[in-house]
Amino acid sequence: MDWSNFTHTLAAYNVDLFSIGKSEITVFTLVKLTISALVLWLVAGRFSRWTLNRLLGRTHMQEGQRLAIAGLVHYAVLIFGAVVILQNAGIELTAFAIVGSALGVGVGFGLQNIISNFISGLIVLLERPIEIGDRIEVAGVEGVVKEVGARRTTVVTPDQVAILVPNQSFITSNVTNYSYLRQTVRLRVPVPIAGGQDVRRVETLLLEAAQQAGLLADPKPEVAITSVAASAIVLELWAWYDGKQFARSAILSRAYYAIVDTLARNEIKLAS
Repeated sequence: MDWSNFTHTLAAYNVDLFSIGKSEITVFTLVKLTISALVLWLVAGRFSRWTLNRLLGRTHMQEGQRLAIAGLVHYAVLIFGAVVILQNAGIELTAFAIVGSALGVGVGFGLQNIISNFISGLIVLLERPIEIGDRIEVAGVEGVVKEVGARRTTVVTPDQVAILVPNQSFITSNVTNYSYLRQTVRLRVPVPIAGGQDVRRVETLLLEAAQQAGLLADPKPEVAITSVAASAIVLELWAWYDGKQFARSAILSRAYYAIVDTLARNEIKLAS
């Protein structure tokens, strides 16, 4: 072995690149930190999966709660491991406080959103306003909750598109949960008809249309008159549907199709 080349190579790796506080960072230090970070990432991932599948899999917790706890474990292992790695590399953690203060103005808003979503995720898991399988509507997104994570919730729309909703939206926005109290949800369908027609006959036809659209027979559908004028009478069909099985937009469309077809076959004119 050519010891002179080895000595020169070793000396090259010990060249100081920059410093953090009182700690000098060399090429060798960067290589060691990179390898350690990769190992830490793999260990944290394996440990969180073990926690999810082996440890929490034996409990009666809901899937969303298990996923959130596994996520917390993942972040905890990463933070603890990062502290250990930096200390073993001889880097003083107090130096990061100075760097953090200098970068605080630039990244403060980004970190604020991350922390806010993280804390909101904990609140969602503790209060449980939504659960996996619930059909919800939040921030203009309607769909079924597939996953409740530490920072975001996955909602799958009727178009089978997965939307990642920040957990902060469930705290700061109005949330409609069609599955919160019960699985059945009432649908209100306004139907304006031209004046001078038999409203009792129209009532019977609307109830037939509700049955054709697949709306529930129990609770029993109802029809009410909500507005009367010389040129139009507005009736409203009140019927129930399975909120976990159907999206509101989909069942409303089915109801309108059935109503229009039924009224047209019976020569009932809609108000213009």
